[in-house]
Amino acid sequence: MVKYVVGNWKCNKGREAAREWFAEFAGLYRPVDGLEVIVAPSLICLLPLCEYVQALQLENVSLAAQDVSPFPKGSYTGAVAADMLKDLVDYVIIGHSERRRYFHETSTDTANKMAESVDVGLKPIVCIDQPYAMSQLTALNDIDCDEMIIAYGPVEGTMSRIPEEPQRVAEAAGFIRQVQPKRPVIYGGSLFPDNAEGYVALPQLSGLFVGESSLDVKSFVDICNKVGDSLKS
Repeated sequence: MVKYVVGNWKCNKGREAAREWFAEFAGLYRPVDGLEVIVAPSLICLLPLCEYVQALQLENVSLAAQDVSPFPKGSYTGAVAADMLKDLVDYVIIGHSERRRYFHETSTDTANKMAESVDVGLKPIVCIDQPYAMSQLTALNDIDCDEMIIAYGPVEGTMSRIPEEPQRVAEAAGFIRQVQPKRPVIYGGSLFPDNAEGYVALPQLSGLFVGESSLDVKSFVDICNKVGDSLKS
């Protein structure tokens, strides 16, 4: 069994702060067989971090982009195409509720981003929420990618900073697995070291999608350790 911990820095940390984070992380992180750690820094950090993380030789640690253009390379001012990211990251986050809320992204945008990413070999981390889960999941049927990860995160949990109860997360993850049985499902929404264990223990989940807590190295490593310990038991 493979489990994932994804750290999404969102719009935080410049190049120097990002490098300092990984330097500290390298001293605290202890790899565990079956645990995949994925970190999504800001776009401006990807090039220097790609080279720095490779030099650190961190086992089972990958970088992700927080977003990608729904279009290929070409005359799209301000966009970053999947083909431009493929040498910097292994994963890309697609369809986050904040992208839909603040940038008015549509289901069509999400589908196009998935298609562009998969075409160049990037692995999508596709965000799913209620009440649009069924339509979002149905859109995945046309995407041929065995390494896609589904990240479930209720919008109200993100906005209120109150995590959804583990029982409700288990029900939502179970529903997602019925529709997409071959995809690993991870949960994100106000996760911290003191509440992570309740979600790590859920058999319906394959890991956690961490936002604010990923900005603090020690908190993020603590969560990674909790997920790693679940693989040892």
